[in-house]
Amino acid sequence: MTATFSAPQGRLRAWLKTDAPHTVFQSAMQQLYRGWLRFAAHPLGLAGLAVILLLVIAAIGAPWLTSHDPIVQDMVNRLQPPSAAHWFGTDEFGRDVFARVVYGARTTIYIILLVTVIVAPIGLLIGACAGYLGGWVDEVLMRVTDIFLSFPGLVLALGFAAALGPGITNAIIAIALTAWPPMARLARAEALSLRRADFIAAVRLQGASKTRIITRHILPMCLPSLVVRLTLNMAGIILTAAGLGFLGLGAQPPLPEWGAMVSTGREFMIDCPWVITAPGIAIAVVSLAFNLAGDALRDVLDPRSGE
Repeated sequence: MTATFSAPQGRLRAWLKTDAPHTVFQSAMQQLYRGWLRFAAHPLGLAGLAVILLLVIAAIGAPWLTSHDPIVQDMVNRLQPPSAAHWFGTDEFGRDVFARVVYGARTTIYIILLVTVIVAPIGLLIGACAGYLGGWVDEVLMRVTDIFLSFPGLVLALGFAAALGPGITNAIIAIALTAWPPMARLARAEALSLRRADFIAAVRLQGASKTRIITRHILPMCLPSLVVRLTLNMAGIILTAAGLGFLGLGAQPPLPEWGAMVSTGREFMIDCPWVITAPGIAIAVVSLAFNLAGDALRDVLDPRSGE
């Protein structure tokens, strides 16, 4: 037994004594640095990243950024214009608009994260299986995908949200059900290009199963393109969530949510435009920021881009 394990243990000790761990770490850091340089070459991408970081900071530091409670009503101070006490004014219930916009960042990030967690694995797995396996599997999975893609995303999300009922959880499920088909299409295209690659043929000749090839080789190669597509789709997710909130099918009052804030404030937009200005600008700026960051990220993660 000792002889059986002595050789592998000796090789492990020899590897640890060399600079291999340092070399692997250094290579990873160099790749990250080169990726950052390519990303930093896009000023608009940096601007988008800055807005996204501000969104995250606002969501995390909301209790420290404002002293006003976003839910407590104060009818005495309703519809007050912007002032030193209320930077963005107050709404029809006397709630501080700035506080509700800041706390609404938490709702936006919550929706984005949960939709991403649901959409990414489903779209990646369905697309990779359809592209690599082909045949009837590809036909069935892609016809189901085509059914979802045949409807506009917002209309389909409205249908699912109306069937499931109002609420932020049901809104997230409705958005996820409409956001996975483009991911699946992209993953399928990547899998089709990789299916006949030489390294896949070599792995297949070594006796690897289809499951192992898909999980160990196809899926990791599809991830960069999927990350870029997810980043670009964030704008659509935010706009869809705002649309559901505007129609009363998303986050329910008194939870601060940008789309719902625009909906309730539209009655006062002529005399008190500040009620809808701040949440409307927040929706537009954050959506644009994800688009700009996604464009820059596409150049970084594109394997065909130059050094």
